Amino acid sequence: MNVGIVIVSHSPKVAEGAADMVRQMVGDAVPLAVAGGDPDGGLGTDVARIIAAIEAAWSDAGVAVLVDLGGAETNSEMAIGLLDETRRSRVVVCNAPLVEGAVIAATEASGGSSLLDVRRAAEELYG
Repeated sequence: MNVGIVIVSHSPKVAEGAADMVRQMVGDAVPLAVAGGDPDGGLGTDVARIIAAIEAAWSDAGVAVLVDLGGAETNSEMAIGLLDETRRSRVVVCNAPLVEGAVIAATEASGGSSLLDVRRAAEELYG
């Protein structure tokens, strides 16, 4: 079972575009979901959408969340905090560029790497 990937963006189009790149690179090898925009479809992020995306991409191997801006990170952390305690420890927010980080994380995950290794691969882009 491979680590799941969640893409959180203030823009629904950016989230879907990044997910499209991931799908083209790794196909269906990893569970993938997006949470883009506010509840009305405008710019913003929504904790409930992020929770739903985490659930959609859930893997017992864990879920790596990639975000675009500070509000997306804050709301992702809030969403993680609202998860069941048994799942909370298996979800991480990666400090990585959204598109490049998502592609690298998914590529790493598609090879069966651990959540820690997936996060490390995505975050090495900043190193």
